[in-house]
Amino acid sequence: MIKFVFNSLERNNSFEISKCLRQNYNSKIPIIVCIGSDLVVGDSLGPYVGTKLIKLLDGKAFVYGTLDSPITAKEIPIISQTIKTLHPLSKIIVIDAAVGNKEDVGQVKIYDQGIKPGLGVNKNLPLVGDVSIIGIVSNNINDKNALQCVRMWLVEKLACDIINGVATAFGGV
Repeated sequence: MIKFVFNSLERNNSFEISKCLRQNYNSKIPIIVCIGSDLVVGDSLGPYVGTKLIKLLDGKAFVYGTLDSPITAKEIPIISQTIKTLHPLSKIIVIDAAVGNKEDVGQVKIYDQGIKPGLGVNKNLPLVGDVSIIGIVSNNINDKNALQCVRMWLVEKLACDIINGVATAFGGV
């Protein structure tokens, strides 16, 4: 498992995120799944990123999960099967918010494996994706409401680094 960690609170990491994705993602047209809900600020990272990427990548990637059409826990099984059917040979990049340790808040982590969304709120959902980009938005690991007490400025900061990094990697800027 390759893991890259970028601290968005210390500096702009768009270039490093872009470089990491170009080195570790080799599908011709990227498949990007942005998980979350705009009903909870801390969980809005994925759909916020998805909304911006659709505009920036404009046909250079398939982007699923936006503010007006979010992919939440209940859609995970259906969207996973749909994407496997529509894009059977493509690697899937998954973008999601997460809770972590206090020292991890503000970090963007990239793994060469999928994720199990909803672990922070004790959900048992299937593994999604092949490459994951995680934004750590809170440190309240044992609090089921951890994603509700997140500042929008933090979501925005993480989202900007992810959006610019992904868009640069795949020709959107």
